[in-house]
Amino acid sequence: MKKKWYDYLWILSLAYLALGFFNIMAAWLGLLCFFISLSISMVSGAKGCCNRYCGRGQLLGLLGGRFGLSRKKDIPGWMKSRWFRYGFLAFFLVMFMQMLFNTALVFSGVRDLTQAVALLWIFQVFWLWAYYGTRLHAGAAQFAFGFYSVMLTSTILGLVAMVLFKPRSWCVYCPMGTMTQLICQAKHRV
Repeated sequence: MKKKWYDYLWILSLAYLALGFFNIMAAWLGLLCFFISLSISMVSGAKGCCNRYCGRGQLLGLLGGRFGLSRKKDIPGWMKSRWFRYGFLAFFLVMFMQMLFNTALVFSGVRDLTQAVALLWIFQVFWLWAYYGTRLHAGAAQFAFGFYSVMLTSTILGLVAMVLFKPRSWCVYCPMGTMTQLICQAKHRV
């Protein structure tokens, strides 16, 4: 089967992680993935982004499938359940709102820039080599650190799920996938 241009979007996922590692301001590029996914679902009423254009899903499929880094076991039923998927989405949204709140505090001058990435929302890893200062407000950098934290944490969770279960197990409960599914369901009800 001939490969299409979108079959190589996994390269963008790797590039995003690498760019953010060396220059945290590149984390802003992750918003493209966020808004493009939601836009495709709103316009088409389908989860085309998840099924075709998700670079992270492709990367997990490649690592777990072609490179054999997956045990290829079925994901437990409770991880497929509606309550887990919606609960995980709610948890992710709360963490996202907390990140936006911290960004607002830096923008307002109440708090100083924290040059750290929060792995798994708990572990503060100081990322001092990735920020060199810009002409932008420190709040823009705070957002970048927070957004990169979200993206890196979700990638780590995806990799763990890939190793323990099937390659694209993360896709079953991915917060973006759950949001796009809700958008598609709402669009089809109208």
